[in-house]
Amino acid sequence: MKPFEGDMSGNVAAFEQTVRSTIELAETLGAAEWDLPTECPGWTVRDQVAHIVGVERMILGDPQEAHTLPAGLSHVRSDFGRILEIAVDARRTRPPETVVAELRETLARRLTDLATIDPGRQVKAPDGRMGPYSRFMMFRAFDCWVHEQDIRRAAGRPGNLDAPAAERARHIIDSGMSFVVAKRAGAGPGSSITFKVTGPPSFRSCVLVGDDGRARPVEPESHPTVTLSMDWEGYVRLAAGRCDPADVDVSIDGDHDLAGRVLGNMAVTP
Repeated sequence: MKPFEGDMSGNVAAFEQTVRSTIELAETLGAAEWDLPTECPGWTVRDQVAHIVGVERMILGDPQEAHTLPAGLSHVRSDFGRILEIAVDARRTRPPETVVAELRETLARRLTDLATIDPGRQVKAPDGRMGPYSRFMMFRAFDCWVHEQDIRRAAGRPGNLDAPAAERARHIIDSGMSFVVAKRAGAGPGSSITFKVTGPPSFRSCVLVGDDGRARPVEPESHPTVTLSMDWEGYVRLAAGRCDPADVDVSIDGDHDLAGRVLGNMAVTP
């Protein structure tokens, strides 16, 4: 099993830490900050907090709220998106302190429930693959951390970038880069892309396309086809589909055409 995927206790702890960090942050926000737009189209800071509440209550098996979405929500583009939007829209008129209280109460319920769940229980993760519940919780830590960072950027409150959930985020993002490089960017056999990321966390990762056209992670090469240098936050924003490459400070060394195709196709989140 890959790193983190079988680590139920570590993944739950990472999930808890980032949700508690979000609660603590939300408690410091002024009324105007709750309505600041985030990089998720159509969503404010309030909507991000409401989304975490809604998803966790859905996982707990709570019945869907009796709420009708208004017409004209252009950022809602799928049936699943409409389901997720119900919890968000239902909280757009609730006081911020009520939404924070809901998140606090929902986290407590989830932690109680998680203590009873078999880590090996098979469940479908957001990437569509079946696997143990421990792996599912790796994705929950990742998702909640990404939304925490959405809130922090919108409110100008940077922090928690090197949280335990960030380690899970790196694993998930790195796992998707082989597909990005070979399939989406169309890198040819023998091509290699090195991502040089400064943080914390700081690291180098490299993807090499083999003779069969398939890409795989390898140790960083001394002379890669392309080196893309950026900070950790920019790497996450691109991988989470939060912005365009032009919005991130990226240094390119090597084949600029291939680099552009990689940067333009880095989003690996659903």
